[in-house]
Amino acid sequence: MASATQLTHKGIHLAGLCRSTWSKPLSRNMATKPILYSFWASSCSWRVRAALAIKKIEYDITPTSLLKTVSGHAYTDAYREVNPMQKVPSLKIDGHTLCDSVAIMHYLEETRPQPALLPQDPVRRAKVREIVELICSGIQPLQNVGVLDHLGKDQSLQWAQHWISRGFQGLEKVLSQSAGKFCVGDELSMADICLVPQVRNARRYKTDLTPYPTIVRLNQELLELDVFKATHPSTQPDCPPKFAKK
Repeated sequence: MASATQLTHKGIHLAGLCRSTWSKPLSRNMATKPILYSFWASSCSWRVRAALAIKKIEYDITPTSLLKTVSGHAYTDAYREVNPMQKVPSLKIDGHTLCDSVAIMHYLEETRPQPALLPQDPVRRAKVREIVELICSGIQPLQNVGVLDHLGKDQSLQWAQHWISRGFQGLEKVLSQSAGKFCVGDELSMADICLVPQVRNARRYKTDLTPYPTIVRLNQELLELDVFKATHPSTQPDCPPKFAKK
């Protein structure tokens, strides 16, 4: 049974989207249920929750706040032993601890290749990685909570809007050329996993999305999938009641 701060999430059945065919024998470490350190409002945490759901991996979740005013926050000596950067997400899996959302997604893809998060075609695979890096290196770090807290309330909103808008200008052009049903053709991938949380960030900081019709369309359609509904921040155990899905 999960403790008060550690809850179990079961793999999600995504009808019509994917079917797990991973049948390698589990080592002792791989048979141990992973532990995800996650903050409900963190876009990086949402990426990993979605990847775990697509891969149908059951895990225990330990809520880890990025707000010092909340108990169980990331800025403790104990959590520094888990993640030296004191950020989220962190994932304990297969006897190892991984501390970056993109590294975690690639590890899951390499150790549990089905359902796939990367296309088989090398060009499309490269395009997915390009979109992942555009979001995870070129947009999100410039508007994350640490940067905005450092800037202060007077500057943080304008700063976030500027860098999200600047990043979305390039991202919109890339997606207008690569997208089909999803970010890259008609295969759900890491790119989609990264796009949805970033659009939520954009809305959170009141960014005008009118100039980005491809981004808006993809986000709306992706949010209708079970994987994003089930892993949405409003469904998380540490989500404050006023934001929780009713």
